[in-house]
Amino acid sequence: MIVGTLPPPRFTQGALKLGDVNFCYGSRDGQLWPILDRIFDLALSYETSEKAIEERVRFLRARKIAICDIVASAKRTKIDASDIGMKDIQLRNIIGYLHEYSNIDTLLFTGGNSLNGPEYLFRKHLKVQGITMRPISDKVPRIHEFSLGSPSRAIRTISLTAPSGAANRAVGSMEIYKKMKEENSNFNTFDFRVLQYQPFF
Repeated sequence: MIVGTLPPPRFTQGALKLGDVNFCYGSRDGQLWPILDRIFDLALSYETSEKAIEERVRFLRARKIAICDIVASAKRTKIDASDIGMKDIQLRNIIGYLHEYSNIDTLLFTGGNSLNGPEYLFRKHLKVQGITMRPISDKVPRIHEFSLGSPSRAIRTISLTAPSGAANRAVGSMEIYKKMKEENSNFNTFDFRVLQYQPFF
């Protein structure tokens, strides 16, 4: 299951921009669908239409991938799409979903443990449930695991680099990215994300 935070405010206000798709990660500024498009050669439409929505739904169903934002609601003092600006955050019951859908064994966070990122909020959710995550790999993307239910079931979490333009600076500062860029001057932050996401999809 792909787990994000919250769509940009214009998606709740019904003020979509040209090129937005009225679906999860549908912002024209986001990179999740372009990344998946390249990995799977989907030839997706990028427009505000039922066709564009159905293309994404068809892909998710075919690959048996769920998608869900962890934030049910939040307030903002500044109306923008940043996670850090969210206040009075109400979380969805992701653990409840995992109990309900017992075939889910992996959570793909589209962001890490920075303030109000999906991993950060999920950790708060787990704390209330009395569940702790065990580190599997501290390399980016960070991988953790936790146990759920009885009999115990292992759930793995992978914290991918956020598919947003705002995360480009973080990508650019990574030594592995710098090395790849030195080897190929045409290599960019989008290419880096494609390589990072591909093994987990």
